Amino acid sequence: MGALLGLVCGVGLVLAWRSGSRRPPKRNHKRLSLQQHLAEILAQAGIESVTPSQLLASSVGLAAAVFLFAAAISRAFTIALAFATFAALAPVSLVRYRQRKRRSELRDLWPEAVDNLASAVRAGLSLPEALTQLGMRGPEELRRPFQRFGEDYRATGRFAVCLDRLKATLADPTGDRIVESLRLARDVGGTDLGRLLRTLSAFLREDARTRAELETRQGWSVKAVHSLSTLSPGSLLSIARQTLSIGHTTASSPKSSPTATSPE
Repeated sequence: MGALLGLVCGVGLVLAWRSGSRRPPKRNHKRLSLQQHLAEILAQAGIESVTPSQLLASSVGLAAAVFLFAAAISRAFTIALAFATFAALAPVSLVRYRQRKRRSELRDLWPEAVDNLASAVRAGLSLPEALTQLGMRGPEELRRPFQRFGEDYRATGRFAVCLDRLKATLADPTGDRIVESLRLARDVGGTDLGRLLRTLSAFLREDARTRAELETRQGWSVKAVHSLSTLSPGSLLSIARQTLSIGHTTASSPKSSPTATSPE
């Protein structure tokens, strides 16, 4: 009887454990290595002649040269190490600056490119032919990627693979959205491609206009803060006192009450 009771209790515990909540399977988050991260930054900056290894080598070489030069002049290890650290970050900072500049330039060029694409589709060209035409008639900064797309499509004839290569060559968030929209339009089919491109062009123009307004207002705020930071503490205190005195004067001033005029 005791063995049967123990068996029943054991089976009950096993069933209770099996019916409990289980931990979700761990997701393997793929993290980019340093080489892949630098390759992505170089692609987004539009620098094709420099590899990630060359960028790392330039940073290390510049840091070593600056360290030796600063150590020979200052005779201080910490000062030389600080200057070497700044020198090591200089090439990557330059590439990041080029990345931001290229992204801003392409953001202004994409509406024109989409308009050219819509005109080509309206003229009766197929989508691959319209994309290839951008390599000859599109904006100057975008011609080379679309020329490569035309070469790849003529060599392979596989539209999806060529779109993936075009997406990797552009290395631009706006370009990614356009490529995925074209892929979806190609897969779904239909006659609404021209309307899709016109809507996309209007959306890109509105996005660029809104972003420009936000950047302008942010620039005003930064300039105002910079102007205040250059003032002395005495000037700031006098401005605060004048503001408080104006507020007290406005609050303590008697309100004019309307007087009723009796008819004569």
